Amino acid sequence: MVTVLLPGPLRGEAGGASRLNVTAAGTLRAVLDEVAAEHPRLARRIRDERGELRRYVNVYVDGEDCRHSGGLATPVGDDAEVQVLPSVAGG
Repeated sequence: MVTVLLPGPLRGEAGGASRLNVTAAGTLRAVLDEVAAEHPRLARRIRDERGELRRYVNVYVDGEDCRHSGGLATPVGDDAEVQVLPSVAGG
């Protein structure tokens, strides 16, 4: 079971959940595909229309930034923790 952790700004798109349990493992793409099947509005906040991670969203697999470890091809083990963090900007 993979745990996907969601911060406050994304929880509304997942029915208020702070964590989602997904059975998919293997790659980050597989995990996010399963999330998309259950929560399509959340998926649109994480990935663009081409299915790539949005520039302003940071995703960590067991604490490692996926952009430095393979992007959507990042390996995700059975008991992994995936954290999704949208960038915060202000002025």
